[in-house]
Amino acid sequence: MAGEQLVFSIFTIFTGAAVLSTLALYTRLPMLVAYLLLGTIIGPWGLGWVDDPSVIEQIGDVGIIFLLFLLGLHLQPQNLIHMLRKTTIVALLSSLVFALLGTAVALLFRYPINEALLIGGAMMFSSTIIGLKLLPTTVLHHQHTGEIMISILLLQDLIAIVLLMFINSASEGFSFAHMAIVIIGLPALIVIAYCTVRYLLLKLLRRFDTVREYIFLVSIGWCLGLAELANLFGLTDEIGAFIAGVSLATSPIALFIAESLKPLRDFFLVIFFFSIGANFNTTFLGSVLVPAAILAALIFIVKPVIFHLLLVRANESKQVAWEVGVRLGQASEFSLLVSYLAVSAGLLSESASYLVQATTIITLIVSSYWVVLRYPTPVGFNDRLRRD
Repeated sequence: MAGEQLVFSIFTIFTGAAVLSTLALYTRLPMLVAYLLLGTIIGPWGLGWVDDPSVIEQIGDVGIIFLLFLLGLHLQPQNLIHMLRKTTIVALLSSLVFALLGTAVALLFRYPINEALLIGGAMMFSSTIIGLKLLPTTVLHHQHTGEIMISILLLQDLIAIVLLMFINSASEGFSFAHMAIVIIGLPALIVIAYCTVRYLLLKLLRRFDTVREYIFLVSIGWCLGLAELANLFGLTDEIGAFIAGVSLATSPIALFIAESLKPLRDFFLVIFFFSIGANFNTTFLGSVLVPAAILAALIFIVKPVIFHLLLVRANESKQVAWEVGVRLGQASEFSLLVSYLAVSAGLLSESASYLVQATTIITLIVSSYWVVLRYPTPVGFNDRLRRD
């Protein structure tokens, strides 16, 4: 039965994650790496214990939604607008450099120009999950670093939406109506969120603020409801969830909501990272390993340097600029989404898709290891670097 298979899959994932996480801690590896490796080992291309990762992947996507919602809860709208003004040029110029870098490497290995451009486009983004999962709450609350990272990642998410729209248009035919919906959708979603929170949710939360279960349910309903509304407007679930969080950030109960939802977020994120490893077909590894290793090394080296140079020119301190660059020095879950969608649309070959996937996985592993060893994170290996 499907229900029994789902229970067995979740049991296998979390039992395996517990075992590999123990080994990861002994060997000083981030636990996120353990989840990726677990997917590769027991997924359909490994032992086959979990042979249908599509449902697991959909469950894992909910983890991203909760992550973005929690991020928004920590951001005052005034601070976010100020930082977006400051980092727009940084995000746009860095994305252009990373796209050119990915395209050049793909052309070097004789991929067709159309596939090389898509590979380059997939390299524009840094991982929202890695960047923010490894960012201590204390940094997010009390330091400038968290605000810079979030504003850059948010702008990258908007660029990713445009790229995904382009892929959809190329496969289904360009639609001005769909483009108009998206252009109008973002400001409309913001207005709806602001009005709903101001005239309804805040009053309800003040009225029943002593009933914790009610606050928990309203928070989840608001997060998922705005995510669905964003979908109707041609945006992504993640953008909707983020706006839902920001709209509640002015509430005095925002920090309580954030703390309440952390365990739920972590549950779904374990499944998300497992699904990344489970979806990678290891039979393609031999054919893409060399270009993926070269591209991953360049991404790992160039991204911190470019972010550092651009942020210093934007009057950030060298220390903050370098830390932001290191924390954002990887490819993204959006890179994977671009490769999946482009293959299904017939715009990428399987080889090119697995090049993007292998590069992304390599950079996620290496980058998270570097961050955990050098900067404060919730999963630091000693008391000096462990911050929650």
